[in-house]
Amino acid sequence: MRTSSSLAGRGTQAAIQATAQSATQRLIALYEQLSPADLSRLDAHYAPDAHFKDPFNDVRGVPAIARIFAHMFATLEQPRFTVTQHLVQGDQAFLAWEFRFRMRRWRPRVEQCIHGATLVRFDAQGRVTLHRDYWDTAEELYEKIPLVGALMRWLRQSASATTTTKDAHAHRPPP
Repeated sequence: MRTSSSLAGRGTQAAIQATAQSATQRLIALYEQLSPADLSRLDAHYAPDAHFKDPFNDVRGVPAIARIFAHMFATLEQPRFTVTQHLVQGDQAFLAWEFRFRMRRWRPRVEQCIHGATLVRFDAQGRVTLHRDYWDTAEELYEKIPLVGALMRWLRQSASATTTTKDAHAHRPPP
């Protein structure tokens, strides 16, 4: 027998899910069409005390988040996000994305692409309270830079569990 409180709980969960679904669609549209003009309207998508963390930044509040995006537009040519997949569960969503851009100072004619993902949590109004980006700075960024890239590739190969037996034994002293 279902009680009225369990039915109310299901109704609340359904409302939370619907809010997150709608907020996720709005957020995807924002990210995929993001321009400097949109930065003044981030408060429509982010809660006032939202927490934003990526490999380079860890900030709170809409003004600080807007500064991160402003810095992106100031230092990169044609930055754009494409959300390739998303999953919504409860009050949170996980977005897989590609971030394409050109560096202004280093190889400006070569388009760069970073693959990553974002975990977002929403408040009852559908605004982001947590934005946590996950992407591999070594593979997606540092390995593409001369000298640093060679070192990062060597470190990754040295730590790799998929090194062939011949290669693994080449670095060991004889018994």
